[in-house]
Amino acid sequence: MVRQLTKIFTLMALLVFMTVALTSTAQAAAPRLNELQYLKTYDAEIDGKSIYRIEIGLKRENISYNVNMFTSPSSLIFIDFDNTVPGKLNKHNSNKISLSEDTTASIKEVKVNYSRVQLKLPFMINEDSYQIHVEKKPYRLIIDIDKSAIAGNDEGLGGDLSQAGSIVIDAGHGGGDSGAVGSLGVTEKEVTLAVALKVQKLLADDGAKVVMTRTTDRDVSWAGSSNGQELQARVDKVPSGAAVFVSIHCNAFSNSVTQGMETYYYWHSPEGRRLATLLNEELENFGGRFNRGVKGANFYVLKHTAVPASLVELAFITNPEEERLLADDNYRQQLAMAITRAIKRYLGINPNGKFNN
Repeated sequence: MVRQLTKIFTLMALLVFMTVALTSTAQAAAPRLNELQYLKTYDAEIDGKSIYRIEIGLKRENISYNVNMFTSPSSLIFIDFDNTVPGKLNKHNSNKISLSEDTTASIKEVKVNYSRVQLKLPFMINEDSYQIHVEKKPYRLIIDIDKSAIAGNDEGLGGDLSQAGSIVIDAGHGGGDSGAVGSLGVTEKEVTLAVALKVQKLLADDGAKVVMTRTTDRDVSWAGSSNGQELQARVDKVPSGAAVFVSIHCNAFSNSVTQGMETYYYWHSPEGRRLATLLNEELENFGGRFNRGVKGANFYVLKHTAVPASLVELAFITNPEEERLLADDNYRQQLAMAITRAIKRYLGINPNGKFNN
């Protein structure tokens, strides 16, 4: 009996030793996580060119990243870092950065599973307007923006909205479907309709042909229809040859602290992604809420609409501060202006107009 127990204890000790050894080996083999440590901005001259230079300090050399503008020209650059601790940059730095005496940009980490840095510039740039590379001693990511290549906000934009195809504006929910409801009683269906009607007016005033999925508090299909029938009724409102489809919604979550706006496109639609990106830029500029990013999704109205389409979540109606904003008529006008500007930019039309103030 004693001999058997000795064998069992010996075997258990051997298993523990092997587990510790394997764990140590795996930890040694895994690359050490990097960390974004600081921001530094200054003017510089490279190869005779005057540039804005932005430095992002790195803790270690091993850094892998991917850069995306999503649409060009744009005022947004997204940098996705692999093998990097998320959230560190926001802890070490304030959101605003000064490029020069009178030029301010913002840089922050967007909340995703990996470290995504969003650089928001006060001007438009093209893909050939900047360069990004890594330098050592100290380790840092360098973003160089060529001042001479900065595109004007309205560069190359002219056009006439009356010559564009129909613009479809979808006010989410309605009728028997209130959508999300805030703690103050504000309903999603009333916010989306109010903003949609303001977008309709802004576009129509500039000569656009606007198609509304609804203009009153009603179901688009019929009272008592299924969710699928209601969604298909909205898709059926899109006429042949339409230019874009924009569906307007408010977000909701069980935690009332959750906040921000975001825009969506159908996974397999590059033009939908471009529209969603422009909507995201303008909503951040005019709405001023935390930017939760541009995201791919499989939403019915995006998947089944045969034109470039995007769904916007204006803010969280379940967040008390954002609910109060969504109930405010002036703020609704700001949101409508943002959506209108984005649609114009997507169609290659000067976004400035009667409402640019």
